[in-house]
Amino acid sequence: MSHALTPRLRAWQETGEFLKYRGQRVFVRRAGSGPVLLLVHGYPTGSYDWHRVWDALAATHTVVAVDMLGLGFSDKPLHHPYRIADHADLHDWLLGHLGIRECTLVAHDLGVTVAQELLARRAEHAGLPQVERLVLLNGGVVPEAYRPRTIQRVLASPLGGWVGPRIGRIAFEVSLQPLFTPEHLPTRALLDDLWALLTHNDGLEVAHRVGRFWRERLAFSERLLRPLVEGQVPVLLVNGAKDPNSGWHMVQHTLQRVPGAEVVRLDDAGHWPQFDQPEVVVEQIVRFGQRSLETA
Repeated sequence: MSHALTPRLRAWQETGEFLKYRGQRVFVRRAGSGPVLLLVHGYPTGSYDWHRVWDALAATHTVVAVDMLGLGFSDKPLHHPYRIADHADLHDWLLGHLGIRECTLVAHDLGVTVAQELLARRAEHAGLPQVERLVLLNGGVVPEAYRPRTIQRVLASPLGGWVGPRIGRIAFEVSLQPLFTPEHLPTRALLDDLWALLTHNDGLEVAHRVGRFWRERLAFSERLLRPLVEGQVPVLLVNGAKDPNSGWHMVQHTLQRVPGAEVVRLDDAGHWPQFDQPEVVVEQIVRFGQRSLETA
């Protein structure tokens, strides 16, 4: 079942476009000019993940984002595999389609894993568009340190195909609540937006397929971490410390493997730093880009 888009989602959709990718429609948004930021969203949202930082980033950069298949406004085919590699393929295709030869990756949640896979590919294929730096918001940088919620475990289990389509609005909100902090509780409008995104184009029918990415990445942990450990590009972690999934504990595990990473800790932020403290997130992304250029 799909639910009507909210006015905010309709406005977001109207300022983007749909492109054809391997027989599917994918939603793409572009704005601004200057150095390119490829924004890689999380689960279970879409490019709307970035709505609170979009305009400020577009004031100084070209910002580009695509809704991954199975999420947001893009098509949600029932039998698509929704592998990490498939999501990375889409982003590499988009860079080529738009003629982008170099960019900074800014990623959140599922997008962190996709960004790590994109970086791993650059070590193997020199001709791909260059990734100059990496900004990682809350996500499973070190897969073994990730703490999935109960609903994630259920969706990734054999019961997932039955449970996913039957998730109700109340259960959805209950599952999200721990990801926010008392200082930054979600508004009713934001919850309306996220629910409408999840259910758009019958998204609940594929929620279990898309949502099991956290299990898949465990098998590729060393591949995903290797480019960071080897210092392939500068890395900035902007972390909502109170996120139970991938909060400060994830940063601590990451620094054990990637001691050279730069860290910004947001003590009263949860899983979505870009929702909770958008001005700080924008400031840090811009500052990191400038600092990286100065020290290059």
